[in-house]
Amino acid sequence: MLLRPEQRIKLDDTDDTLFYSSPRFVTHVDAGFLDQLTQLYRERLKPNTRILDMMSSHVSHLPEEIEFAHVEAHGMNEKELSRNPRLNHYFVQNLNKNPQLPLPDQDFDAVLNCVSVQYLQYPDAVFSEIHRILKPRGIAIISFSNRMFFQKAIAAWRDGTEASRVELVKSYFQSVPGFGSPEVIARASSVPSFLQMLGVGGGDPFYAVIAQRL
Repeated sequence: MLLRPEQRIKLDDTDDTLFYSSPRFVTHVDAGFLDQLTQLYRERLKPNTRILDMMSSHVSHLPEEIEFAHVEAHGMNEKELSRNPRLNHYFVQNLNKNPQLPLPDQDFDAVLNCVSVQYLQYPDAVFSEIHRILKPRGIAIISFSNRMFFQKAIAAWRDGTEASRVELVKSYFQSVPGFGSPEVIARASSVPSFLQMLGVGGGDPFYAVIAQRL
């Protein structure tokens, strides 16, 4: 799916580098979401493999007991990335300015993106890069909830429902030849959405869209 120009618009269109210039040593979803994410990683990631944690921060939510051959990370804030104990290497890059990753072809077994896909203005280009750097049969795991920096999320995400956002991420994979059919894991919250947006009551919904490079 190619987004229309108006679907890529952010309410705050200032340079993203300015917005992310100050480190935020917090997690943006609740403990229940993160427990589910770590369990998903435990089930889908294999030891001694190469991982890219895209749009990462000071924590990657990887299972502590699994050792990986290499964990690379990309992010927007160097101080956050430098605090992440699981990383072997990291780089800072604004994917909305330059979506091309400085990484070799077919070099990673898995690409992860946690609660950040909503900020990509050119997801078609970024998902093409994800496909490029994945090894054959490598997987991408895109996880998200309903929280966001509202002013920095693209219109297609802001204006959607939780269900339409799942379909949006599926379409990102489907727009790139060479990905298998996306798998969806959806665990909606029983807490009313207006309370979730206020951070009251916990129970963040958990969504993950997973696809394999063929």
